[in-house]
Amino acid sequence: MESLGFQLQKQAELETLTLDVLKSSEIEGENLDPDQVRSSIARRLGMDIAGAVPADRNVEGVVEMMLDATQNFQKPLSEERLFSWHAALFPTGRSGMQKIIVGAWRDDSKGPMEVISGPMGKETVHYEGPAAALLAREMSQFIEWANQSESIDPVLGAALAHLWFVTIHPFDDGNGRIARAIADWLLARSENSAQRFYSMSAQIRQERNAYYDTLERTQKGTLDITPWMEWFLACLGRALDGTEVTLAAVLRKARFWDIQNRQSINDRQRLVLNKMLDGFDGKLTTVKWAKLTKSSHDTALRDIQNLIDMGILTKDPGGGRSTSYSLPKLT
Repeated sequence: MESLGFQLQKQAELETLTLDVLKSSEIEGENLDPDQVRSSIARRLGMDIAGAVPADRNVEGVVEMMLDATQNFQKPLSEERLFSWHAALFPTGRSGMQKIIVGAWRDDSKGPMEVISGPMGKETVHYEGPAAALLAREMSQFIEWANQSESIDPVLGAALAHLWFVTIHPFDDGNGRIARAIADWLLARSENSAQRFYSMSAQIRQERNAYYDTLERTQKGTLDITPWMEWFLACLGRALDGTEVTLAAVLRKARFWDIQNRQSINDRQRLVLNKMLDGFDGKLTTVKWAKLTKSSHDTALRDIQNLIDMGILTKDPGGGRSTSYSLPKLT
């Protein structure tokens, strides 16, 4: 990464953090808008990116929590910090349609905290958290331990902190996302760096079933947490391996613009080309071009034909109204 230079490092970090926020929410079944997440992170990192869009408060809240965990890794964990993360995740005071306690530990007014799945009336209880009366003491012990960096190898500490926090399950909702943020905070501490070039949450999303199965077996078993620690470390290793995919995309984009910056490209063309380089969803057509650039069909056709003439776009096989266009492979 040092050999890539500052601009490419920031681009790689932006892609990694975007992936982290998106996938941590996906694990919980919540899909955020990628453009909003990328724009929110870029703005907070002081980066100027093409096609920036406003982000809604739900996106801003998740981004705020993740960036605070990774960029401010030297700050200690505290009750107030955890409460602010939780409040950022639930700015309306609701989880879906349900009103929840925000910025404070849960209570047992609606019964014990249970992790369940399945249709109503046939639910499966995967885990029951400790009684609310125990939370203040349990969280006090956890926070004190988490801030004692010398007590355990910091990478092992990240694995244990994730398990410990999600086992206490101190909030009405959002425990998984906050547990992963705590793990990211400790991983950043282990590297003594705010720069992130791998995404643990993206890898956990790929292994979601194994993630939940391993958690459930550990929480219902004995006090032997070795299987969980082994799984977490192996998952981290696979996350590091997966970084090559993110970096390859960043390098391809940089290489593309190194070649094309000698060409006369307008703002509409630059916007769509960056979308394609970032992983365009589906095929590019004149209709999509016009919609993305808020231009007419004729303008879209002229922009596309101009890029074809310059060798930047190629027409896919087929024709008619379904004609689509692609970037040629870089050699």
